[in-house]
Amino acid sequence: MKFDARKHFPPGLLLAALGAASLLMGADGPILTPPAPPSPKINGPRVYGARPGRPFLYRIPCTGERPIRFSADGLPPSITLDADTGILRGRAPKRRGDYPVTLKARNRHGSIQRIFKIVVGDTLALTPPMGWNHWYTHYNRITDRLMREAADVMIAYGMADYGYQYVNIDDCWMVKPNDPDPELGGAPRTPDGAIRPNRRFPDMAALADYIHAKGLKFGIYTSPGPLTCAGFTGAYGHEEQDAGTFARWGVDFLKYDWCSYGKVPPGTDLASRQAPYRLMGGILARLDRDIVLNLCQYGMSEVWKWGREVGGHSWRTTGDLGLEKGDRLPGFYHIGRRNARLWQYAGPGGWNDPDYILIGWVGNAHRIDEPPQYTTLTPDEQYSYMSMWSLMAAPLFYSGLMSKLDAFTLNVLLNAEVIEVNQDSLGRQARLLRDSEEELVLAKPLEDGSWAVGLFNLSEQEREMAVEFAELKLRGRQRVRDLWRQRDLGVFPRAYRTPVARHGVVLVRLWPAG
Repeated sequence: MKFDARKHFPPGLLLAALGAASLLMGADGPILTPPAPPSPKINGPRVYGARPGRPFLYRIPCTGERPIRFSADGLPPSITLDADTGILRGRAPKRRGDYPVTLKARNRHGSIQRIFKIVVGDTLALTPPMGWNHWYTHYNRITDRLMREAADVMIAYGMADYGYQYVNIDDCWMVKPNDPDPELGGAPRTPDGAIRPNRRFPDMAALADYIHAKGLKFGIYTSPGPLTCAGFTGAYGHEEQDAGTFARWGVDFLKYDWCSYGKVPPGTDLASRQAPYRLMGGILARLDRDIVLNLCQYGMSEVWKWGREVGGHSWRTTGDLGLEKGDRLPGFYHIGRRNARLWQYAGPGGWNDPDYILIGWVGNAHRIDEPPQYTTLTPDEQYSYMSMWSLMAAPLFYSGLMSKLDAFTLNVLLNAEVIEVNQDSLGRQARLLRDSEEELVLAKPLEDGSWAVGLFNLSEQEREMAVEFAELKLRGRQRVRDLWRQRDLGVFPRAYRTPVARHGVVLVRLWPAG
């Protein structure tokens, strides 16, 4: 029987129950995120892109005590809603345009409604994708069972209720040529050239069906080279065939990792760097399936300037975060600050990707055979991590161990007001207001005219930090809200000042007071 945490704990008590268990798991930080109320609250993006006539799947992210009954006004007739699960299925309308839908949710504590605009056209990923990726936890040990477990946990522990929807497999699902392990080795392709999963994945279409049945989406990985980074079979010479196989399996997301393609001629000029991604981007656009394409080529040739042009929906701007060395600051600060300087290149349909959220129980990318360990990041550093990624409109992919989620990690991952900043429909990445040895200040304009501002203390002691409203060209008094604690702080005339802990953050949202 599958474990559903919400059946075992009354509303509001799940995090408290997990909090007791977390003492055994190493979580000792202050939990800032308030529990979700028992009444329904619809989360996630307010806008969603789909191509005309393609298969459509979306699970309405909604917190609150279950059972919840869902309904929708204005839903295109080609899409149906399951009133019990909140899962939308069908096909996108064939006619291009905007389809505003009023989503509704009701339980015994109350009801709520929210506009959700389906935009039918050529652009996918109108807001940054959110989900889970296996790499930094399971590495070459990934199996069908572990992928299904991740999907179960995404539902049971409420991640899907906040907008996490992709369950993505990374490297090592294919056959590894010449490997003596019978589970991994064998013929990499069928006689007609089709890619073969290794024996740890007996039926990829069935795995996709399992994930889709929960209203979640299935992501996969390959390389444009002959081999993946871990030495498994890549797509080189079989790009169209592999993409077609992925579509038949039911894949919704493709991470396309450079890896051994660097050994494929002709060279290192811009056209050569673009070629494999332009090829795959064109193939995916022609399929009868919406597949989000993540360009994983580590920022080479300034990919942020052309990733969208070749069909990408996000592009890695740096090397692997798990391999980034820290100094007095953990590695995510260095990756994040490099990504933050590229703010002008991100927007709806194309996002700067600084890699995954590595908190909770995570593996060691330098020694992948070691079992996952609890993060060495301090609580303040973890709040800074999630705040920075949300402000930067980065794809939010957790890559920790799903079977050991604790209360503190969930409190970092599942703050609706912080995620709302990431998923804002305006789709602007925060710009840098200040970047020095002592502090980093990021400011993100939001669709309703408000601003989200992160004050990051990079120094080794608590310091007072401020955002001057004139820096944002704001006039008059501003209402300020603490997003982590989800509480209003008051009205301020010219600036907001606050102490910020060592390696910590204060994340606020500003509205005109009138």
